[in-house]
Amino acid sequence: MTATIAKTTCPYCGVGCGVNFTIPDSLTESVPSVSGDLDHPANFGRLCVKGSSLAQTLKSDDRLLAPMVNGEIVSWESAVDTVSAKIEQVIKEHGPDSFAFYLSGQILTEDYYVANKLAKGFLGTANVDTNSRLCMASAVVGYKRAFGSDTVPCNYEDLELCDLLIMVGSNAAWTHPILYQRIVEAKKQRPNMKVVVIDPRETATCDIADLHLSIKLGSDAAIFSFLLQHSAQMDILDNDFIAQHTNGFNDALMQAMESTPNLVSTAKFSGVSEQALMTLAHWWEKAERTVTFYSQGVNQSSSGVDKCNAIINCHLATGRIGKEGTGPFSITGQPNAMGGREVGGLANQLAAHMDFATPGAQKLVQRFWQAPNMATENGLKAVDLFQAMEEGKVKVVWIMSTNPMVSLPDTAQVRRALEKCELVIVSDCKANTDTTAMADVLFPATGWSEKDGTVTNSERRISRQRGLLPAPGEAKHDWWAICEVAKRLGFQSAFSYHNVHEIFSEHAALSAFENNGKRDFDIGHFCKITKEEYDNLTPVQWPVLKGRPEGTKRMFEDGRFFTPDKRAKFVPIVPVLPVHVATPEWPFTLNTGRVRDQWHTMTRTGDAASLTKHTDQPYVEIHPKDARQLGIEDKTLVRLTSPYGEALLKAKISRAVSPGNAFAPIHWTQQFSNAAVVSNLIPQIVDPLSGQPESKHAQVKLEAVKNVSYGVVVSATPLDTLDFIYWCYVPSEHGYHYEVVWSVGENVASIQSSFKISDQVAGEWLEYTNPKTQQIRLAYINNQKLSVAVYLHAKPDSISCDWLESKLAKNVVLSELDRMAILVGTPANVEDKGSIVCSCFQIGSKQIEKAVAGGACSVETLGATLKCGTNCGSCLPELKHFIPTIIELSA
Repeated sequence: MTATIAKTTCPYCGVGCGVNFTIPDSLTESVPSVSGDLDHPANFGRLCVKGSSLAQTLKSDDRLLAPMVNGEIVSWESAVDTVSAKIEQVIKEHGPDSFAFYLSGQILTEDYYVANKLAKGFLGTANVDTNSRLCMASAVVGYKRAFGSDTVPCNYEDLELCDLLIMVGSNAAWTHPILYQRIVEAKKQRPNMKVVVIDPRETATCDIADLHLSIKLGSDAAIFSFLLQHSAQMDILDNDFIAQHTNGFNDALMQAMESTPNLVSTAKFSGVSEQALMTLAHWWEKAERTVTFYSQGVNQSSSGVDKCNAIINCHLATGRIGKEGTGPFSITGQPNAMGGREVGGLANQLAAHMDFATPGAQKLVQRFWQAPNMATENGLKAVDLFQAMEEGKVKVVWIMSTNPMVSLPDTAQVRRALEKCELVIVSDCKANTDTTAMADVLFPATGWSEKDGTVTNSERRISRQRGLLPAPGEAKHDWWAICEVAKRLGFQSAFSYHNVHEIFSEHAALSAFENNGKRDFDIGHFCKITKEEYDNLTPVQWPVLKGRPEGTKRMFEDGRFFTPDKRAKFVPIVPVLPVHVATPEWPFTLNTGRVRDQWHTMTRTGDAASLTKHTDQPYVEIHPKDARQLGIEDKTLVRLTSPYGEALLKAKISRAVSPGNAFAPIHWTQQFSNAAVVSNLIPQIVDPLSGQPESKHAQVKLEAVKNVSYGVVVSATPLDTLDFIYWCYVPSEHGYHYEVVWSVGENVASIQSSFKISDQVAGEWLEYTNPKTQQIRLAYINNQKLSVAVYLHAKPDSISCDWLESKLAKNVVLSELDRMAILVGTPANVEDKGSIVCSCFQIGSKQIEKAVAGGACSVETLGATLKCGTNCGSCLPELKHFIPTIIELSA
């Protein structure tokens, strides 16, 4: 049997890794495999564990396969008629701003383009926003204030060439692991390279840090305000660059001297030691080649834009921009967050990096599109959009490929908004998400491996995401669905694309239209691209000007920017702390983020059972001092309450957070856990300039949940009734695995009855109870097959469920030894791996401990022995912790 190997792009983070997708002749015979593309300049063949596991996500029991209206399957024609008729009605009665798109950094550039064109050019509303508002909006505004354009000046090579790398608000080891591994390798090759991590938490990224500044939450801007005035004091300013290529330096410097006048005051404001801050300042003085690499920890703030400009000010003042190994580098969180920015995917943009504030831009876009109803002013940003929905101003919303019921702050308000909205349209490849549950109309969308178009990564590199598999059922591309609605609305000629390359060609032509170097985004080279050329498009960094197919490696090398006078602008910054601070009523500050092996709201990664092994449940990270005071033990249930809602999470006792702070990951939804949606706790506080929510900061109180028992349930079928205080569904290869918490006092009879197994079924319960330890273990066997196994304990107990889950496979018939082993939890001859550390090779903590005890005294030796850490490298920081721990214990 032969196989076809095609090149595409990973659908996860903003690194934009190239993927080789191997398709066998018959998909029924084999699952397609994926590997890293050696030729792609983002990853050079490496993939993280999420990318490596993409094949596991291609088949889903939860795929949306047909259009639905009010819960009933209908034809595409009927669904499109319903949507277009309602849009036409509300616009006629209430005006164009009664309609809105809410898009996603996971749709393709071409999808974004036609949505933006329809809304802003033909319906007359700029209510087109995206979940990128929650991710990179502050970085966008920061760049535009400084450079006159949303231009990322750097590329990935700069991270490897710099002498000082400052990583701010980024746990890249987990969120952008392949890029992080490039940094790790660069540091190995150049040991004198310094890495500084500025983060309230001690994260995996700190593994390579020469210095970790554990700052007070939200105090980032003060560090860079201090570096600006310190640069002047130490006479390391690039005075020629300031004089010839910038404006506003004196005002910015005076403000920095007023806000952060000295080392002592800045260290106190930021919560760091004077010695640590002075070390950073000293390294800043010495290292001309400096990159500041920043992400969500900077952007998701009520002063995120100012934080970005504080960083940019430092680079402009010292001329550390437009040269190798230098620059302020904002790393995007989603695979196409930048592509969406290119085509007007934000409510304050027009298209092709033009906006409503630029004189003549609106008329220019209107001329190009021949648009009859051009929007004339900014639309509603994400949080404002959902507030307007609740107020009844937005009557119809079309949500694409995102889950705002989990990702937007204040979930209760988002729910009220969607309930109030007259028509909620959701395009998704998944049938069951927290957001599809709110939909009136569902459009089945294509997913990764079926979608066909382009994405742009964090270094401005455009890559193809190719449609390699047939769309299942009646799933259609998002751009096709938008165009069908546009045609029904009377815009046939402007939306009659036959192939996706035609959309890309039009997008490229608009970027070059009346440009002549005035605008940063120009891919005019592709304005007449053919289908064959598009199908064979190789990764390239924009701008890609006519006659320059090689693209542009680095921006601002000539010191010219995209402001009217071609000079960059310094912005005076006053560092401020987050809006809400801890109080006696709300004594803890909650920080949010991600875990290593999951992505967003788990709609894709949740289909890969191997990705749940590293972190199988939602948790809240608490300092040991706080845990002792609150009577909270590791892995026990904690209730988090804020003024906006509550959540139930398992405790993770850790010194990675400071006393008074807590941390919780954002991924779990109502599909995976009954009370773990962290956005329930987050206020709708936003940056006034960018509209980006302060999702990294919430006031909460923590409380131990008492009088409960902890359990595990594995079942051959989904549990119909989950009568638990807490439950978490853990995806598995066979059957269904639930981590649960019961009210104390459950007995064998009540547990058995909760599963509602009919007395007529010819099966039997196996039982084991231990009143002294309050253990209950039950299993229901029917026709020599395992139906349900239940393990109940007074305290959290680690049960390795891999073997149990394997007994739920369809063809497994239980032996007599199996029946006995089920009540034990595992047979004697099966290795207990412990908690999974290396997801690529499924290597657990007990295997690692055994190898270390046997003489493996370095991560390299562990890799040679067990293979752990030899693929994506994401587990290397954790592996290092095993070496001293085990040696010390054995000494």
